[in-house]
Amino acid sequence: MTAVQVPARATATIVMASFVGLVAFLWPFVVAPGTFGAAETPPLMFGALLVLVLAVVFAEIADRRIDAKALAMLGVLSAINAALRPLGAGTAGIETVFFILVLAGRVFGPGFGFALGCTSLFASALLTGGVGPWMPYQMFGCAWVGMLAGLLPKASGKAEIALLACYSAVSGYLFGFMLNLSFWPFSLDPASSIAYQPGLPLLEQFQRYFAFFTVTSLGWDTGRAVTTAILVTLTGPAVLGAFRRAARRANFHTTPSFEPARRGADRGA
Repeated sequence: MTAVQVPARATATIVMASFVGLVAFLWPFVVAPGTFGAAETPPLMFGALLVLVLAVVFAEIADRRIDAKALAMLGVLSAINAALRPLGAGTAGIETVFFILVLAGRVFGPGFGFALGCTSLFASALLTGGVGPWMPYQMFGCAWVGMLAGLLPKASGKAEIALLACYSAVSGYLFGFMLNLSFWPFSLDPASSIAYQPGLPLLEQFQRYFAFFTVTSLGWDTGRAVTTAILVTLTGPAVLGAFRRAARRANFHTTPSFEPARRGADRGA
């Protein structure tokens, strides 16, 4: 059972924003830069989508349909991720932030994982001075990592750890594959066989991008995939247990109810 339930309105907004975000990632395969807009358009689109998602989530909090305890958990884990990220990023692709996203998304659910991915990268960017046009891409990429972890099939014990480790490795590659799209369409080189060329057929454009990814990013993303899978394997049992104990103690699903006092109790009987 998902520890943190996201209301239907916020869920619908996250789904719509994810769809538009996916279109914003993949636009280079179907349109040319000149017909889409300036290089700043995709980051601005992502920024608008993130504001929309956060506005809906905060509206649900104001209406008391998202538990304050869930919000506190989100803040704590975002701060932990923001502190962990500088420890690994920048060295052979080693990343220390993704294993928390995977494990938290698994326990607390896809909606919580989506929000954690956004807030973790936002906090990390402010902490390290990494704010730039690439930040919305990173935020959405991490949001999807956390969200999809919450949608994985049920498993327990060693099978669950193996499932999460495999997912961690795959998501590490997919994150890099998607993030390269934040700059690849704007690095035009007519003489290159792997650079973006406007107007090419979809299949040929994808072949160019896949070659670009293999040559420039595959080694780095392998570091991320291996690091995350190892961290999940080593820490998964303990961290999953801690998260589930915290979820049980927080009792996110409890609905307060009030009963009239008995007459005997009123008289002190």
